[in-house]
Amino acid sequence: MAKKKTIRTIPQERTPMREQDPKERARNFAEVACGYRLEDAMREAERCLMCPEEPCIKGCPVNINIPAFIKKITEKNYRGAYDTITDANLLPAICGRVCPQENQCEGRCTVGDTLEPVAIGRLERFIGDMAIAEGWENVPYVEPNRFRVGIVGSGPSGMACAADMAKAGCDVTVYEAFQEAGGVLKYGIPDFRLPNGVIDAEIAKLVKLGIKFKCNTLVGRLFTVEQMVTEMGYDAVFIGVGAGYPSFMGIPGESLNGVLSANELLTRCNLMHARDFPNYDTPIDLGRRVAVIGAGNTAMDALRVSLRMGAEEVHCIYRRSKAEAPARAEEIHHAGEEGVQFHWLTTPVALLDNGKNGVKGMRCQRMELGEPDDSGRRRPVPVPGSEYEFDCDTVVYAIGTNANPIIGQTSKLKLNKWGYIDADENLATSIQGVYAGGDIVTGAATVIQAMGAGRKAASAMKAYLGLRDSEAVYQAESTGSDGKLFGIELSERNHARLRLG
Repeated sequence: MAKKKTIRTIPQERTPMREQDPKERARNFAEVACGYRLEDAMREAERCLMCPEEPCIKGCPVNINIPAFIKKITEKNYRGAYDTITDANLLPAICGRVCPQENQCEGRCTVGDTLEPVAIGRLERFIGDMAIAEGWENVPYVEPNRFRVGIVGSGPSGMACAADMAKAGCDVTVYEAFQEAGGVLKYGIPDFRLPNGVIDAEIAKLVKLGIKFKCNTLVGRLFTVEQMVTEMGYDAVFIGVGAGYPSFMGIPGESLNGVLSANELLTRCNLMHARDFPNYDTPIDLGRRVAVIGAGNTAMDALRVSLRMGAEEVHCIYRRSKAEAPARAEEIHHAGEEGVQFHWLTTPVALLDNGKNGVKGMRCQRMELGEPDDSGRRRPVPVPGSEYEFDCDTVVYAIGTNANPIIGQTSKLKLNKWGYIDADENLATSIQGVYAGGDIVTGAATVIQAMGAGRKAASAMKAYLGLRDSEAVYQAESTGSDGKLFGIELSERNHARLRLG
C-alpha cells in the first residue's frame, strides 16, 4: 500500500519547463515553452497530494478529473491519463497551453496553500502532446440518429458542442466564416503560444467523429439562423461565434493610417501569414516603434508579434498598474524578457498626425489609482498637468472586444443591451431549437470557459431533441417508486409501442 503523501514529503519546488532563449525567440515564431520531458512530468505528478476534497476539479470549467489523470501519470499509464482528460475535454494539448490555470484549477490546488501549486496545465499539455505524437484518439462507436445539428463558429465552444452532439449520434455540420477551422484559436493566438499544428491535430480528431467543417461560410450573409432551422432542416442549432468586434477609445486621431486593432494585427499575422511575407501576399508594415494600448493576453500577443515582425521598439501603454493587468503573469514575464517596454499608469488622450494622415505619436497622460470600480480593480484617475507626447509609428488597440453585430442584424434573436445574445440558464435563445454559448453570450472569457458553455448547451440540446444523455440520466437522483412506470424512470420520457394479446 502506497504511503500517504503529505506537504512535507512531496517535491517542494514546482518543476520548471524549458523555454527558448528570450533573445532568440523574440525573432522567431517557434513555440516559446518547450513542454515537459517525461522525467519532468513524473516529478511534477508526484507533487499532487490526491486530496479527497478535490478542489481542483471544482476550479475546472469542464470538471476534468484532475487527480485521476495525474495518478495515472505516476503509474505510467499515460493512455489512461489521456482517456480520463478526454472524458471532459477533447482538446488537452490546446487547453494545457492557453488556459489560465492559475485562476482556475491551480488556483484551487491544496498544495498552493503552502507551496507553489501543482502545474496541472503543464501536465495536461504533456499528455495532450503525447497523444498527438502517438496518434491516440477516442472515437467511440456511435449509433446514428435522425437529427441534424448545425454549429455556427468553429472556436472552442462550437467544437465542444459539436463533439458532444456527434457522440450522441447526430449529423453535425460546423460553419466557419474564415478559410480555416479553429476560430480564435487560429486567428487570435500566435504560433509561439499555440502552434497551428497542434490545433489542426485536435480538429482532425473531431473530423473522425464524423463532424463536417464548412469554411468560408458567413452565417447571416449566405443564410440566416432562421433558415437553418426551417429551409435547411436542422433540428437544433448552436451559435458560438465569439466576440471579435474590436473596441476603441473614441479619442482624436483614431482614423489615421497606422491605427489598427489587435484582432486585425493577429489575424493578418496568424491566419493570413503576414509573418511569412513575401512568401504569402499579406504585407504589413509596423514601422520602427509600435505602441499597444492594453495589458490583457491579447495585448501581450500583439506586443510580442510586433517584435517578431521587426519592430525595433515595442511599448505597452496601460492605464492601471502591473498588479491590475488582466494578462497572465507568465505572458507579462515573457514579454518583458523579450524586450517589451511597459508604461504603467499611462493612458493616451490623442493620436498625433504626421501631416500625411498617418500616425507620428500619441499624447499621453499619467494616471494614479483611486477607489475600486465595478470590476473590483482600483479606478485610474488622471494626474493634472501630467500630459506628454510619445513618438510611435503604429498604434494597436487591445482594450477588449464586443459582439459582432452580423448575427443580431440578420436574425430575430433577442439580444441584451450590449448586443450579446440573450440566453437562459440552459443557453436556449429566443428562437426555438437555437442555443448559444461562449463569448457571444458572456463577453470575453477563457478557452476552457467557452468549451464548458458548448458542453452545457449540448446537454440542453440533447434534452430538447429527446436524446438520452447518459451523464444526466445516470447521475440524477431516483424519483422513487412513485416516479416509475413498469420500473422505468418517467423522467426519461421514452416510449415504445407494445402489442398485447
